Amino acid sequence: MDDWIKQLLEMLALPEYGLSTVFVVSFISATLLPLGSEPVVFGLVKLSPDLFWPAILVATVGNTLGGAVTWAMGLASHKVVDRYQHSKHHLRALDWLERIGPKACLLSWLPIVGDPLCAVAGWLKLPFWPCMVYMAIGKFGRYLTMTAALVGAFGG
Repeated sequence: MDDWIKQLLEMLALPEYGLSTVFVVSFISATLLPLGSEPVVFGLVKLSPDLFWPAILVATVGNTLGGAVTWAMGLASHKVVDRYQHSKHHLRALDWLERIGPKACLLSWLPIVGDPLCAVAGWLKLPFWPCMVYMAIGKFGRYLTMTAALVGAFGG
C-alpha cells in the first residue's frame, strides 16, 4: 500500500504536474471547502527540494486567487446574510471588520475563520485590491512558515 502512495507523490512531484497540483489544491482550499494544501506543498518540496520557492509562490498565488473567489462569493451573498444582520455576534464581527478594513485579510491564513473572513470582506464591499494584497501577504507567510517547519521536522 505504501508503494502506490509513494508512486503517486513522485508523479505529482514532477515539475509538469507538481506545481499545477499545488496551484489547484491551494486554490480550492482557499474557498469555503475544507481542504488543506500544506501537505501537498510539503510533499512536493520533500520529493523535489529544488522546488521549495516555486512551490511556495505557486501555492501563494493559487490560495490568493481562491481567496478572491471567496471574496466575490461574499459580495454576491449579501442578500442571504441580511437575514442574520441583527445577531449580536454578527454585528460585533462586522463592526470589527469595518474598523480594521482590508488589513483584516492578513488573517485569511487562519484555519476555520480565514476563508469565511474573505467572504465577509467581499460582503462588506471592502476594497478588492487591498484585500488581495493583505491576503497574499498572510498566505505567503503561512506557506513559508508551514513548509519550512515541515521540512525542518521531517528532513528535506
